[in-house]
Amino acid sequence: LTTYSAPVLPSPSPYPHNSSLNHPITTLSLHPTLEALLHILNSDLASAHFLVRKMQAPPAYEGMMIHAVLHRVEGDYRNAEAWYGDVFHGEEQERGGKGCLERCWGSGREGLERCLGFVRRVEGLRKRKNVPVGKGDGCGGEGSGVGGGYEEQQTGFEDLERESRREIEALVAWCVERFGTGKCEDATQVWVRDREEVREMKKEMVVGGEGWRQF
Repeated sequence: LTTYSAPVLPSPSPYPHNSSLNHPITTLSLHPTLEALLHILNSDLASAHFLVRKMQAPPAYEGMMIHAVLHRVEGDYRNAEAWYGDVFHGEEQERGGKGCLERCWGSGREGLERCLGFVRRVEGLRKRKNVPVGKGDGCGGEGSGVGGGYEEQQTGFEDLERESRREIEALVAWCVERFGTGKCEDATQVWVRDREEVREMKKEMVVGGEGWRQF
């Protein structure tokens, strides 16, 4: 998985990098946070979403953080910012700020601003490249011609790819320290009940005409 670029812009393909890795990743029976992160590195966003939808409320801040990463990777930047913000405020109140967001981005409001600044930089690169959702991965091709030439855009992409990998690796390290790498035979013990606003949002996405990932 480390041979693939860390996710920055929406993938040009709805399929994983290597679909044959899904089963080996799943049969490791790792803690669901670690399994979800491995799926993200394999660009298997559907499998990652299946897991994090069961870990998207306090005290599952790691699952909420992974949900933020997923929205960032998909190009849903406002929801990514909202999930990062929820992690920050929840961990400030319940963990004294000592949590996964601090591990990835630093402490306090400054850490959150660094995190949100990264999201804005990714969004800015996508706008300069004029890449619609699901149509670009930041690895070349024709851009919009706005905001710099190809070499400048490629340099910007490489910087963001390194930052994306750093964030994901820091989150993996945090989850390994917190949950270990042993088998998690009964993942239902990890699931948490959604907050009311999340339940309403999911209801709208399923029956209210909002649609999945239409942003």
